[in-house]
Amino acid sequence: MGKVSTIAPDSLVAGFHALSDPIRIQVLELLRSQELCVCELCEHLGVTQSKLSFHLKNLKEADLVRSRQEGRWIYYSLNLSQFVILEQYLAEFRRFSPILPARPCSDTP
Repeated sequence: MGKVSTIAPDSLVAGFHALSDPIRIQVLELLRSQELCVCELCEHLGVTQSKLSFHLKNLKEADLVRSRQEGRWIYYSLNLSQFVILEQYLAEFRRFSPILPARPCSDTP
């Protein structure tokens, strides 16, 4: 068989789950160029702070974003090292998973 990934399954599931929502993708796109506070993210996305908080929680749990507090404001930025982990996982399919023809099935159960 092929090489088995050494990346923790929970980390992968959380990462890909976080990437499965359009609003979370938009948040990540906004954070590509600079760190932003919650109020700026809400303004750009046109969502309420409570709705955004739910999505930021998912992104933080997946370790895709980092936060830091300055005064009463919380600023968010990308955690690029986690993106590298997801990218490496996907790259393993290309490098280590040759597509072989199926073996014939046997008639016995």
